[in-house]
Amino acid sequence: MDNLILDTDSYKASHFLQYPPGMTAMFSYIESRGGRYDRTVFFGLQYILKKYMTQRVTIEMVREADGFFRAHGEPFPREGWEYIVRDLDGRLPLKIRAVAEGSVVPTHNVLVTAESTDPRVFWIVGWLETMLMRVWYPITVSTQSYFIKQEILAALEKSSDDAWSEIGFKLHDFGSRGVSSRESAEIGGMAHLVNFMGSDTIAGVWAANHFYHSDMAAFSIPAAEHSTITAWGKKREVDAYRNMLHQFATPGAILACVSDSYDLENAVQNLWGSALREQVIASGATLVIRPDSGDPPTIVRRTLEQLDAAFGHMVNTKGYRVLNHVRVIQGDGINQNSIRAILQNVMEGGYSATNVTFGMGGALLQQLNRDTQKFAMKLSAVVINDKALPAFKDPVTDPGKKSKAGRLDLIQTENGYETIVLPGAEPDARSAMRTVFENGELRIDETLDTIRARTNATLQTK
Repeated sequence: MDNLILDTDSYKASHFLQYPPGMTAMFSYIESRGGRYDRTVFFGLQYILKKYMTQRVTIEMVREADGFFRAHGEPFPREGWEYIVRDLDGRLPLKIRAVAEGSVVPTHNVLVTAESTDPRVFWIVGWLETMLMRVWYPITVSTQSYFIKQEILAALEKSSDDAWSEIGFKLHDFGSRGVSSRESAEIGGMAHLVNFMGSDTIAGVWAANHFYHSDMAAFSIPAAEHSTITAWGKKREVDAYRNMLHQFATPGAILACVSDSYDLENAVQNLWGSALREQVIASGATLVIRPDSGDPPTIVRRTLEQLDAAFGHMVNTKGYRVLNHVRVIQGDGINQNSIRAILQNVMEGGYSATNVTFGMGGALLQQLNRDTQKFAMKLSAVVINDKALPAFKDPVTDPGKKSKAGRLDLIQTENGYETIVLPGAEPDARSAMRTVFENGELRIDETLDTIRARTNATLQTK
């Protein structure tokens, strides 16, 4: 599937025969038509453009696609694709404009526009819809991550002394094994890193480094899993924990240890809190206990209370307790609702959100789909016999699916963003969109740091 011609839907192959006679151009757009969140964090188009759409179409690709579609039962515009190879040097005749990555845009606004640049192969816009529409996934992951960040940040601002120094590592990506493919881990893991800097999804970190110019986009720490504890046997549980300290607990270091393999309360009170207490303190490291079963809000608070009894606390300037030497990470049953409940219960107990970090797996990268934010790409304008015409859908059976008509742009106003219809072919002077791709060439290639700064600037603080 390295052949970008084949990265489409089967029925697209017949569409070149279905458009009106005299049609020479088409203009389409992508938007979120609502959904779980009222805004979306735009991210991930640069990945799609760099990885796929900057490829040059070759005659070998055309021959392969022709053979495939003949056997598949679909017609194929071989002449058009050969024209792209021969006369356009294999470059996709397409102009794509988009809002800056990291922008937080209210739903029901245009985020991306795509228009043909060559009348002989105007249908290329529709052909590439399948590929372009996959931007819904990084946008949706980044959006969910953003709104969770907002919740954690609010708790930190209420209960910690320096919320911004902590927030970057408060939601750790545990999702690599919970997604459907390696590329899902790359794209989703990368999208989460718009908002946070902690991840165990190496594929996502690598992708952010590679496609968004990061030296190192995220960080991790040594951590135990159940197998590295249970391999010692139940009777030697304390030796497994002691080994963790021996291997990783150095001054200033952070290490995490899952502690519910047998009896969490026994592990916290009697092993960590008694038998190993002095070793933990003397190490100069921060030990992060991971409870991994039970009701999350109840278990996290109870674990904090038991650790407090063993290691003590200090009271910060907000009047909340911050544990000495130890913290808690909750990675089981984590989603936006459970995070909210955990933070509420922890703070009601008098403990700062400083004490708690979250690990999120399948709910972060996999429990999402295109309908979470109701993403769609629709045709909105055409040129037929040299006349520009609007195009739209307006189904009587579902008014929510009504599409926009005309050549569209997104402008910035005093109140935020507004989608407008352009009177001609030129963008509006107030446009929030930029040309990011034109005729096979990437026009804008931003860093993750730039995108993070753009998103952070939109976070609501107290």
